[in-house]
Amino acid sequence: MSRAWKMALVLLLLLLMLMASSARVDGAVLIVWAQGSSTAAEDSVAPLIVDGQASGDVFGLGQSVEIRGRVEHGAMAFGGDVIVTGRVEGDVATIGGSVIQREGSYIGGDVIVIGGAYHHGKSEPGRNPSSTTIMIAGYEEELREVMRDPSTLLTPRWSLLYAGMRVLAVLFWFIVSLALTATTPGAVSRAAARLQLTNMRVAVIGFLGAIVVSLGVPLSLRVLPTMVSVLIVITAVLFLMIAYLFGRVVIHAATGKWLQRLIWPEGKHSESVALLLGAGFWAIMLSLPYVWPLLVAGLLVTSLGLALTARYRVGWKRAPTV
Repeated sequence: MSRAWKMALVLLLLLLMLMASSARVDGAVLIVWAQGSSTAAEDSVAPLIVDGQASGDVFGLGQSVEIRGRVEHGAMAFGGDVIVTGRVEGDVATIGGSVIQREGSYIGGDVIVIGGAYHHGKSEPGRNPSSTTIMIAGYEEELREVMRDPSTLLTPRWSLLYAGMRVLAVLFWFIVSLALTATTPGAVSRAAARLQLTNMRVAVIGFLGAIVVSLGVPLSLRVLPTMVSVLIVITAVLFLMIAYLFGRVVIHAATGKWLQRLIWPEGKHSESVALLLGAGFWAIMLSLPYVWPLLVAGLLVTSLGLALTARYRVGWKRAPTV
């Protein structure tokens, strides 16, 4: 696996965390989905123990993986730890867990840890000198629970903490919206008008842009040199983040103005109140179970369309240059 592919894998896992549950054993891949509780890091779920020699990759879905023998390729755990007491010739990775390398063991590839940590004791671990370690710590328990029960992503658990996080989300997007509208008021107002008058065109352009990004980035990783492909991946991620930020602010402004016309049809409308109403409306909508992933996808597609048409007026003519 090339370095560019590994960086793309980390970014993809952080953005999407999509999983496919399956259970099959063959000469190439060993995948096991654990059945059991997903409420704690150390629970009753038995780890996947690999003795002897495994000719392919080893994946533990919803449980830890313990390598006591030899794995010819790599080992990865979703929602568990990877404990290496034997030998792994390829990469070792985990999401929602930690990589624990015992004394006398060997890892020939890279170590990728998302959520946990890399533990190898006080002595120098047995590693390939050319290998690297990629570690993103934090939210280990949350990631472990999500990896063991992906349905929790679709059904938020209502509590005082969750309600407080929703309020903080409203305040965050309200402050971001105020800052962006104060910095670029013309771009936001033009985009809001364009969204209200030509929303289908914006959606179609955003959908086409999403397809280009989804297909172009993997293709560049396959055909272009490593450094160029890594630069393209980073650029694509930054563009998606900026487009989503700009699009969310525009959508908040358009939604808030619409709500103001419904609530106070004859009253004086305030731009700040509109932004607050829009941020609150979408915070509530994104809290709906099972529906919020579709809403996030719609927001992302619309944001891409708004970002790609930011330099065009409502009539789709180029703005005159000064």
